[in-house]
Amino acid sequence: MSNCARHLGLDVHAETITATIAEGLGKIRSLGKFPNRAEAVRKLIEKLGGGKNLKVCYEAGPTGYALYWQLTKLGIDCEVIAPSLIPKKAGDKVKTDRRDAEKLAQCYQAGDLTPVWVPTLEHEALRDLVRQRAAAKTDESRAKHRLVKHLPRRGLREPEESGAWTHPWGDGSNR
Repeated sequence: MSNCARHLGLDVHAETITATIAEGLGKIRSLGKFPNRAEAVRKLIEKLGGGKNLKVCYEAGPTGYALYWQLTKLGIDCEVIAPSLIPKKAGDKVKTDRRDAEKLAQCYQAGDLTPVWVPTLEHEALRDLVRQRAAAKTDESRAKHRLVKHLPRRGLREPEESGAWTHPWGDGSNR
Protein backbone atom coordinates (compact mmCIF):
# COMPACT_ATOMS: atom_id res chain seq x y z
CA MET A 1 0.00 0.00 0.00
CA SER A 2 1.26 3.43 -0.91
CA ASN A 3 0.09 6.47 1.08
CA CYS A 4 1.88 9.09 -1.02
CA ALA A 5 0.39 8.04 -4.34
CA ARG A 6 -3.04 8.95 -5.58
CA HIS A 7 -4.98 6.01 -7.00
CA LEU A 8 -7.45 6.70 -9.78
CA GLY A 9 -10.08 4.05 -10.53
CA LEU A 10 -11.82 4.29 -13.88
CA ASP A 11 -15.02 2.48 -14.85
CA VAL A 12 -14.66 2.47 -18.63
CA HIS A 13 -17.41 2.03 -21.21
CA ALA A 14 -17.43 2.65 -24.96
CA GLU A 15 -18.92 6.14 -24.62
CA THR A 16 -18.21 7.19 -21.02
CA ILE A 17 -15.68 6.90 -18.19
CA THR A 18 -16.53 7.31 -14.52
CA ALA A 19 -13.60 8.31 -12.30
CA THR A 20 -12.90 8.10 -8.57
CA ILE A 21 -9.67 8.99 -6.80
CA ALA A 22 -8.30 7.63 -3.52
CA GLU A 23 -6.02 10.17 -1.86
CA GLY A 24 -4.66 9.14 1.51
CA LEU A 25 -6.26 6.65 3.85
CA GLY A 26 -10.04 6.58 3.55
CA LYS A 27 -10.25 9.68 1.37
CA ILE A 28 -12.28 8.71 -1.68
CA ARG A 29 -13.55 11.38 -4.05
CA SER A 30 -15.78 10.89 -7.06
CA LEU A 31 -14.67 12.88 -10.10
CA GLY A 32 -17.83 12.19 -12.07
CA LYS A 33 -18.52 10.88 -15.55
CA PHE A 34 -17.01 12.21 -18.76
CA PRO A 35 -16.87 11.17 -22.44
CA ASN A 36 -14.52 8.34 -23.37
CA ARG A 37 -12.54 10.58 -25.70
CA ALA A 38 -8.79 11.24 -25.75
CA GLU A 39 -9.21 14.97 -25.15
CA ALA A 40 -11.49 14.44 -22.12
CA VAL A 41 -9.00 11.96 -20.60
CA ARG A 42 -6.13 14.40 -21.15
CA LYS A 43 -8.13 17.18 -19.45
CA LEU A 44 -8.85 14.95 -16.44
CA ILE A 45 -5.15 14.16 -16.05
CA GLU A 46 -4.31 17.88 -16.31
CA LYS A 47 -7.00 18.68 -13.72
CA LEU A 48 -5.31 16.20 -11.39
CA GLY A 49 -1.96 17.93 -11.82
CA GLY A 50 -0.52 15.58 -14.40
CA GLY A 51 0.95 12.20 -13.62
CA LYS A 52 2.81 13.20 -10.46
CA ASN A 53 2.14 10.55 -7.78
CA LEU A 54 -0.81 9.30 -9.84
CA LYS A 55 -1.53 5.62 -10.46
CA VAL A 56 -4.47 4.71 -12.70
CA CYS A 57 -6.34 1.44 -13.16
CA TYR A 58 -9.36 0.17 -15.06
CA GLU A 59 -10.93 -3.23 -15.72
CA ALA A 60 -9.98 -5.21 -18.80
CA GLY A 61 -12.96 -5.40 -21.11
CA PRO A 62 -14.40 -4.83 -24.57
CA THR A 63 -12.87 -1.35 -24.90
CA GLY A 64 -9.43 -2.94 -25.18
CA TYR A 65 -6.18 -1.20 -24.41
CA ALA A 66 -6.51 2.17 -26.19
CA LEU A 67 -6.93 4.00 -22.86
CA TYR A 68 -3.86 2.24 -21.41
CA TRP A 69 -1.76 3.23 -24.44
CA GLN A 70 -3.00 6.82 -24.24
CA LEU A 71 -2.26 7.14 -20.52
CA THR A 72 1.20 5.58 -20.72
CA LYS A 73 2.02 7.85 -23.65
CA LEU A 74 1.14 10.77 -21.32
CA GLY A 75 3.61 9.35 -18.78
CA ILE A 76 0.92 8.02 -16.44
CA ASP A 77 1.44 4.81 -14.46
CA CYS A 78 -1.53 2.68 -15.57
CA GLU A 79 -2.58 -0.92 -15.01
CA VAL A 80 -5.39 -2.91 -16.60
CA ILE A 81 -7.07 -5.10 -13.99
CA ALA A 82 -8.41 -8.65 -14.31
CA PRO A 83 -12.17 -8.29 -13.62
CA SER A 84 -12.55 -11.83 -12.31
CA LEU A 85 -9.92 -11.18 -9.61
CA ILE A 86 -11.48 -8.05 -8.11
CA PRO A 87 -12.49 -8.82 -4.51
CA LYS A 88 -16.26 -9.01 -4.02
CA LYS A 89 -18.23 -8.87 -0.79
CA ALA A 90 -20.99 -11.43 -0.36
CA GLY A 91 -24.37 -9.87 -1.04
CA ASP A 92 -22.92 -6.77 -2.75
CA LYS A 93 -24.98 -7.04 -5.94
CA VAL A 94 -25.79 -3.38 -6.62
CA LYS A 95 -23.54 -2.21 -9.45
CA THR A 96 -23.29 1.33 -10.67
CA ASP A 97 -20.52 3.02 -12.61
CA ARG A 98 -19.72 5.26 -9.61
CA ARG A 99 -19.54 2.30 -7.20
CA ASP A 100 -17.39 0.33 -9.61
CA ALA A 101 -14.94 3.23 -9.95
CA GLU A 102 -14.85 3.68 -6.16
CA LYS A 103 -14.19 -0.02 -5.61
CA LEU A 104 -11.36 0.04 -8.15
CA ALA A 105 -9.73 3.09 -6.50
CA GLN A 106 -10.02 1.60 -2.99
CA CYS A 107 -8.79 -1.86 -3.94
CA TYR A 108 -5.99 -0.41 -6.07
CA GLN A 109 -4.82 1.74 -3.17
CA ALA A 110 -4.91 -1.32 -0.87
CA GLY A 111 -2.90 -3.38 -3.37
CA ASP A 112 -5.71 -5.93 -3.78
CA LEU A 113 -5.91 -5.92 -7.59
CA THR A 114 -4.24 -8.18 -10.14
CA PRO A 115 -3.15 -6.57 -13.41
CA VAL A 116 -3.29 -8.34 -16.76
CA TRP A 117 -0.55 -8.38 -19.37
CA VAL A 118 -1.07 -5.58 -21.89
CA PRO A 119 0.11 -6.29 -25.43
CA THR A 120 2.11 -3.80 -27.43
CA LEU A 121 0.40 -2.03 -30.32
CA GLU A 122 2.19 -4.35 -32.74
CA HIS A 123 1.19 -7.49 -30.85
CA GLU A 124 -2.43 -6.33 -30.63
CA ALA A 125 -2.42 -5.63 -34.39
CA LEU A 126 -1.23 -9.20 -34.99
CA ARG A 127 -3.94 -10.56 -32.67
CA ASP A 128 -6.55 -8.54 -34.60
CA LEU A 129 -5.26 -9.97 -37.88
CA VAL A 130 -5.50 -13.53 -36.55
CA ARG A 131 -9.06 -12.86 -35.27
CA GLN A 132 -10.10 -11.42 -38.63
CA ARG A 133 -8.64 -14.38 -40.53
CA ALA A 134 -10.48 -16.81 -38.25
CA ALA A 135 -13.72 -14.89 -38.83
CA ALA A 136 -13.17 -14.94 -42.60
CA LYS A 137 -12.54 -18.72 -42.54
CA THR A 138 -15.76 -19.19 -40.51
CA ASP A 139 -17.67 -17.08 -43.05
CA GLU A 140 -16.19 -19.14 -45.92
CA SER A 141 -17.17 -22.39 -44.22
CA ARG A 142 -20.74 -21.19 -43.65
CA ALA A 143 -21.06 -20.07 -47.28
CA LYS A 144 -19.85 -23.46 -48.54
CA HIS A 145 -22.26 -25.24 -46.22
CA ARG A 146 -25.19 -23.11 -47.43
CA LEU A 147 -24.31 -23.89 -51.06
CA VAL A 148 -23.98 -27.64 -50.43
CA LYS A 149 -27.42 -27.62 -48.76
CA HIS A 150 -28.87 -25.49 -51.57
CA LEU A 151 -27.87 -27.86 -54.42
CA PRO A 152 -30.16 -30.80 -53.47
CA ARG A 153 -33.14 -28.46 -53.10
CA ARG A 154 -32.67 -27.60 -56.78
CA GLY A 155 -32.19 -31.23 -57.75
CA LEU A 156 -28.50 -30.72 -58.40
CA ARG A 157 -25.59 -32.89 -57.34
CA GLU A 158 -21.88 -32.23 -57.37
CA PRO A 159 -19.98 -34.44 -59.87
CA GLU A 160 -19.00 -37.80 -58.37
CA GLU A 161 -15.39 -37.49 -59.50
CA SER A 162 -14.91 -34.11 -57.78
CA GLY A 163 -13.41 -33.82 -54.33
CA ALA A 164 -14.71 -31.36 -51.82
CA TRP A 165 -14.49 -27.89 -53.38
CA THR A 166 -12.13 -28.90 -56.16
CA HIS A 167 -12.59 -28.99 -59.91
CA PRO A 168 -13.79 -32.39 -61.21
CA TRP A 169 -10.40 -33.27 -62.69
CA GLY A 170 -8.64 -32.26 -59.44
CA ASP A 171 -5.19 -31.45 -60.88
CA GLY A 172 -5.64 -27.69 -60.78
CA SER A 173 -5.56 -27.37 -64.56
CA ASN A 174 -8.22 -25.52 -66.50
CA ARG A 175 -8.39 -28.14 -69.32
